[in-house]
Amino acid sequence: MSGTLLEQTRAFHEEIERLERCIVQELQGETKSHKERLHQNHRVNNMRHAILDATGKLVEIYEDKDHAREDEIAALGGQGVGQNYFTSFYERFKEVREYHRRHPNAREGVTADDPEEYLKEEPYIDFSGEEAYGRYLDLHELYNQFLNSKFGQPIEYSAFLEEFSQTHKISRGVKLTKQYQDYLKSLTNYLLSFFERTQPLQDIDKIFAKVDAEFEERWNAGTVQGWEDKGVGTDQASTRGQPLIDIEDYDNVEELLELGPDRLKEALAALGLKTGGTPQQRAERLLLTKGVALEDLDRKHFPKGYQTPIMKKSEKEIAQHVAASKAVALAEVKLQRLCELLQEAVEETKSHVEKKQALTYEEMEAEREEEEVAQESESEDDEQAIYNPLKLPMGWDGKPIPYWLYKLHGLGQEFKCEICGNYSYWGRRAFERHFKEWRHQHGMRCLGIPNTKNFHEITSIKDAKALWERIQERQGVNKWRPDLEEEYEDLDGNVYNKKTYSDLQRQGLI
Repeated sequence: MSGTLLEQTRAFHEEIERLERCIVQELQGETKSHKERLHQNHRVNNMRHAILDATGKLVEIYEDKDHAREDEIAALGGQGVGQNYFTSFYERFKEVREYHRRHPNAREGVTADDPEEYLKEEPYIDFSGEEAYGRYLDLHELYNQFLNSKFGQPIEYSAFLEEFSQTHKISRGVKLTKQYQDYLKSLTNYLLSFFERTQPLQDIDKIFAKVDAEFEERWNAGTVQGWEDKGVGTDQASTRGQPLIDIEDYDNVEELLELGPDRLKEALAALGLKTGGTPQQRAERLLLTKGVALEDLDRKHFPKGYQTPIMKKSEKEIAQHVAASKAVALAEVKLQRLCELLQEAVEETKSHVEKKQALTYEEMEAEREEEEVAQESESEDDEQAIYNPLKLPMGWDGKPIPYWLYKLHGLGQEFKCEICGNYSYWGRRAFERHFKEWRHQHGMRCLGIPNTKNFHEITSIKDAKALWERIQERQGVNKWRPDLEEEYEDLDGNVYNKKTYSDLQRQGLI
């Protein structure tokens, strides 16, 4: 209403209460799809930010640094010079009437931004096509950056999804280079952006604060994976005392070439030397280390920006080196924490990529069309039926399953079981499984027939009864008949069957 501080204070408190009620109302609603859950979380997050903004304004008003609130309260009490209670009242009354004259449609207690409008909005969330509205990660750009880097390896995209979080496998010799730090920063920023878009209600600042505190303890204790030496060393084989090849056993380049290019590359990497070039150049470079300390080698044999642990450095350079290593290690720990939080999305992305590699073009197109139809149906009202012209079964997410999966499991085949009351089972798998389920077992009990493996694939009541009669007849030939086969012996040693013995005993002859 009016622009007085007290009225603004009341309006902010009312807005906060209404936003809280709207949040409760929003969270009580059921969501049927991934998109609806995502929109619900973003709406709640927007209302949460609105509450924080209103709370911040209230704090400023209550702090009253310019004493405007104190003066306004004093004026209401008629404590100003030449004022009294009635004068203050009529001035306020005139102000209210003037406000409503200028705004005839204004309603008391309703602000310009109605909190209930948050419940009606559909938040805009920027996702790429590959991300499928937050279901999968889109790391193709970072994958290309990894392939074109000095520390990258020629691996498939599916393998990259397995290894991108395992930064401890990357050589320490390149972790202080600008190329690696730019890659690490880009990867972390993308995962952070994806996390904020898919899980807006999570407090990432609080999570990272906890990571920082735990990192300090682990760094001081030397337990950070890949940085156990706190950045003083260079790699997994950080000293000359643990070479992969005993260079003293080789006298010339020809002997080293017999080891093969891969062994030479591993030996050079263990010593922190360049690993590129032809096998001849690798062998020559490795032979240079025979009887020579690493700090005495020409710096051109080391990667750019690389420093060995035993090179002579000043205390200032050592401190800068350790500080830079600590910063990189902290960035890697934060990256690993984000990967843990997004573990489900990473696994879904792996499965999605592997499935796409196994699909033909026609199957991919059919699935894409199904996804488009499903997205269109999600945008419609809940009362409207889901568009499903092929009558496909519903999946776990309430949407029709892909057509290729429908054909794969043969769900178009109908199997009827008379024993189950002519119930229909769709697909061979469901039909075979139903023989052990309660419906078929109940039908067999009603017929007085045991539900054994002999009756598997039998769905007709007539066939089941005929089979049961044959089984009984076959069992009757070999059946144990105690009246005829159970034997008894009298005092004289004569042997009788049970029936004869009972008859003679009743007659008193035995």
